[in-house]
Amino acid sequence: VQLQASGGGLVQAGGSLRLSCAASGRGIWNYDMGWFRQAPGKGRDLVGSIRRSISYAYYADSVKGRFTISRDYAKNTVYLQMNGLKPEDTANYYCTRIRAWPDTPTADWGQGTLVTVSS
Repeated sequence: VQLQASGGGLVQAGGSLRLSCAASGRGIWNYDMGWFRQAPGKGRDLVGSIRRSISYAYYADSVKGRFTISRDYAKNTVYLQMNGLKPEDTANYYCTRIRAWPDTPTADWGQGTLVTVSS
């Protein structure tokens, strides 16, 4: 499956963005899916993940209550709704399949999308 993240941009602290992850090749209903992020000079960390067959999502403590993951099977797309953005949310955001629930990714990252939050 090929994944393409989009929707990033520049936003002020407290603002919102919605990221999209469009999949091609196979349907996302076959996979647990996750969003990860990588800030400059840091490693790639889990933001959250969503199960393939039930409406259950897992979130990192740093985004719990502010971010929401959802999916649209008809559009074969996973979304990351980000509210209450903080400068520390600035990072490149990537989507991927989850190999082991909830936070072990596969290697097929695809191109990320940059989110910049100004203070």
